[in-house]
Amino acid sequence: MAAPQGEAEPMRQDFPDPDLLHPIPATPRVVQLAPLIASQDAVANVSAGRFSYYDDPEHATGFLARNVLYNFGFSGARLEIGSFCAIATGARFVMPDAMHAMGGVSTFPFAILGGAFAAGLDLGAYPFPQARDTVIGHDVWIGMEALVMPGVRIGHGAVVAARAVVTQDVPDYAVVAGNPARVVRRRFPEDEAARLVALGWWDWPVQRIAAAIPALVQGGIAALERAAARH
Repeated sequence: MAAPQGEAEPMRQDFPDPDLLHPIPATPRVVQLAPLIASQDAVANVSAGRFSYYDDPEHATGFLARNVLYNFGFSGARLEIGSFCAIATGARFVMPDAMHAMGGVSTFPFAILGGAFAAGLDLGAYPFPQARDTVIGHDVWIGMEALVMPGVRIGHGAVVAARAVVTQDVPDYAVVAGNPARVVRRRFPEDEAARLVALGWWDWPVQRIAAAIPALVQGGIAALERAAARH
């Protein structure tokens, strides 16, 4: 019996493994972030959902050290990356620990040098701006050498252009570019974006996602809604 229109039955049952560090054979430049993060117990404030990957021809496995910047843990903030995200070479995330206190005359962090400078005022007493978590939604594409500043939320299905500097929240299914990054277009109008978020296909079982790939890649929202209704 043929599969319903917009949804194909997978020909094979060898589904991709979300726990495999290098998901593409003989392609070490691509690493899945969830198993990479899990392998480095010292980093507890960064998380990634299934199948999200980072692509880098030279330093793929160095993502946490080279691409998550100023992650000293002072602020207590987190970096949360959703599922099915694609992050290109050199994209970087600045953690709130990079921020300097601006409530006084000087922005210099004297206390980090220790000694009499630290005795003058404890680092915890500096008027740092309130730290927010940086949250990357599901199905987000971040272009080469983009820079994501602390505390922003990049919505589900968004696209960040190469070398964009993201300083404020990005709506669901928006495309942003420039420095500072601005919305250049919407992939879907707000009402349709809300329908896609409600479907939450990124949370479906992998078998269901595999069957819905034609609707996800070639179809529209209605086709995906029909695929969801059949399950």
